Amino acid sequence: MKKLLILIVVVLGGLAVWRKVQAQRADLDLWSEATATDDY
Repeated sequence: MKKLLILIVVVLGGLAVWRKVQAQRADLDLWSEATATDDY
């Protein structure tokens, strides 16, 4: 039972980290798009 609880905690922690990384990546993409120079 303890192993299952530890596994759940690890999975939830990994999911939280993954979502944070994805959010930061999205912010970086948005910032890059907003500050990009358009050479037409």
